[in-house]
Amino acid sequence: MPVAAGVLLGVAILLAAVLYANSGTRSVPHAAPGPPGTVTVSLTEMRMTPSTVTATRGQHLMLRVVNGGTMRHDLRLSNGEQTPLLSPGGSAVLDAGTITAPLSGWCTVAGHRMAGMTMTITLGTKPPQRSGTDTDMGMGATGGDSGQDAVAPDLAAAPGAAWRAPDAALPPVPAGTVHEVTWHMRDVVSEVAPGVRQQLWTFDGGVPGPVLHGRVGDTFAITVRNDTTMTHNLDLHVESGPPADVMTPVAPGGTHTYRFRARYAGAWLYHCGTMPMLQHMANGMYGALIVDPPNLAAVAGQYVLVGSELFFGPDGASGDYAKMRADRPDAVVFNGYPFAYQHEPLTAPVGERIRIWVVAAGPDRGLAFHVVGAPFTAAYLGGAYLVRPGEPARGAAQTLTVAPGDGGFVEFTLDRAGTYPFLSHDMADAELGASGSITATD
Repeated sequence: MPVAAGVLLGVAILLAAVLYANSGTRSVPHAAPGPPGTVTVSLTEMRMTPSTVTATRGQHLMLRVVNGGTMRHDLRLSNGEQTPLLSPGGSAVLDAGTITAPLSGWCTVAGHRMAGMTMTITLGTKPPQRSGTDTDMGMGATGGDSGQDAVAPDLAAAPGAAWRAPDAALPPVPAGTVHEVTWHMRDVVSEVAPGVRQQLWTFDGGVPGPVLHGRVGDTFAITVRNDTTMTHNLDLHVESGPPADVMTPVAPGGTHTYRFRARYAGAWLYHCGTMPMLQHMANGMYGALIVDPPNLAAVAGQYVLVGSELFFGPDGASGDYAKMRADRPDAVVFNGYPFAYQHEPLTAPVGERIRIWVVAAGPDRGLAFHVVGAPFTAAYLGGAYLVRPGEPARGAAQTLTVAPGDGGFVEFTLDRAGTYPFLSHDMADAELGASGSITATD
């Protein structure tokens, strides 16, 4: 791995540890300490300490495995021995058997092995260590795909007959000032490109997750139930407060209500912030929260486009984490599917102003949003107007450049009937699926 990439990933892992250090945990009874000579292995996000245990040939090795992290972990050895999934604070004694050859070990929770939760048992003349002060961050190999990843020969090919483009229309603001919703975090298998089916990790079954819409001062109460086998959480960019307090982890089968007041206008991103965050986001756990600026003018239509990348894993499986870490997407999309709005264009009336909200979920790429044949007479980004409506003498915008994790909106009028393409003006991304069209009709 290049040094810069390793440093960045190390920073991300350390940041996640800080974010969740004070989160609530669920403890289970501790295992017995094991016989004399038992080695203690500590599991945290995203490492095992020590990462190397040295045993003598023919030695019967016992490991006391302790979960010192804030989410569930386990330890599986290459000889097939394995602990159960351990809740935070839990432990178990693992009988590694008689050591006659080197063994490897890893956490089986999705993504944790690739993120660095690995260890090795080596042969040597020294007795096994009781503990370690391992300074190796254990990044793991970036690697490439296994050769079994799904392939879409033509990303722009027609989808299956039952396919429908994701609904991009911005939902209206619900009545009242308190907006209560309930979502189920669940894994679903669906078509993400022509001929490619993947297991997606979702907020309420869709990618992106549901669009939230409100006004400054409104209160949101989002109750989530985790119907998956791994820990997730909800990171709302609009929310204020220490992450350890507001980004509460939700264990499998658990329920939590995230309640906050939207104090600031904008096009906000929400996503799962559980480590490895890259994997949880790239597998589909993201969405948009729209908070209208005060006195926002009425328009003829509003849409929401969330940009992101897809990293194909084997057919029916989750995305390839090695590709995610290497930043090698198979597709770049709006609202979860390549070229979705070329197959089913958005619509707009001729001569009427429309508004498109744009959020860049990434996890790595931003957007240079552009509509061919329609200068933007209003552009709003990061809580401020770049171009104000009704002031043509000040000029117009041609792209809205949105960094990963940011959002805004544009307004424009289509003067004549016809088809107007839109795209991310990074042409490589546009050719990977980040483009669509709007049909203007009289």
